[in-house]
Amino acid sequence: MSDETEGTLRNGQVAVRKLDKPHKEWKSVLSEGQYDVLFNEATERAGSSPLDNEKRAGTFVCAACYLPLFESNAKFDSGTGWPSFHQPMAGHVETKRDFKLIWPRTEYHCARCGGHQGHIFNDGPQPTGKRYCNNGIALRFVQASEKLPDLRG
Repeated sequence: MSDETEGTLRNGQVAVRKLDKPHKEWKSVLSEGQYDVLFNEATERAGSSPLDNEKRAGTFVCAACYLPLFESNAKFDSGTGWPSFHQPMAGHVETKRDFKLIWPRTEYHCARCGGHQGHIFNDGPQPTGKRYCNNGIALRFVQASEKLPDLRG
């Protein structure tokens, strides 16, 4: 078992070891925009990410710590201008309620570094019916033919 995981939970998911790193320390390895989205919970402008049109086979990893979050076969074109997925990798995202727009939404974060990724909506395709609407700037795409980067943090 990797030193980045703590073991297998009862439901078969892998528990991801959380980083104990102050968010401000990420500033030296992230762009200003990445830091703002990941650690100040900002949202990038719709249509601004080239990852919205990414269609190759591969893995989408957290732009901060490189934890794999989504496989390309979970990606779909939602028409929203943000990369969208119907399902994350098991145990690799965590959720919380967000009331920033008055009505409650479900926000999700990288389970390892806590970086904000986006929001979950109930208008996605089957099999989950969910749309994980992700800020492209919070992700890095790794083609299936390439080795996943070592986790950083």
